[in-house]
Amino acid sequence: QVQLVESGGGLVQPGGSLRLSCAGSGFTFSWYVMTWYRQAPGKERELVARITGTRPSTNYADSVKGRFTISRDNAKNTVYLQMNSLKPEDTAVYYCNAKWADIDYWGQGTQVTVSS
Repeated sequence: QVQLVESGGGLVQPGGSLRLSCAGSGFTFSWYVMTWYRQAPGKERELVARITGTRPSTNYADSVKGRFTISRDNAKNTVYLQMNSLKPEDTAVYYCNAKWADIDYWGQGTQVTVSS
């Protein structure tokens, strides 16, 4: 059974940090491109950061460049999103996605709220 389980979300003040984790199981994790997306209320889901498989390369949305860092540990079947200098506009549900060829898996999402 394939699972992607996100964790690490919560409430943080502006300027603070959070680290999201996404643990995968039931598939060959290292083969998959892993992507973090987010969706704020009333807005479309948007790509935040992406990391490729065994020779990782990364790309980021312009809005998070220099503040967020995506990484992966294939031995632990986990992808991370380190979020620093958080802003209120980063408030959203963050989703983990795993993609290989035409196969696509999604996690259930974790809420991140940036507010004072």
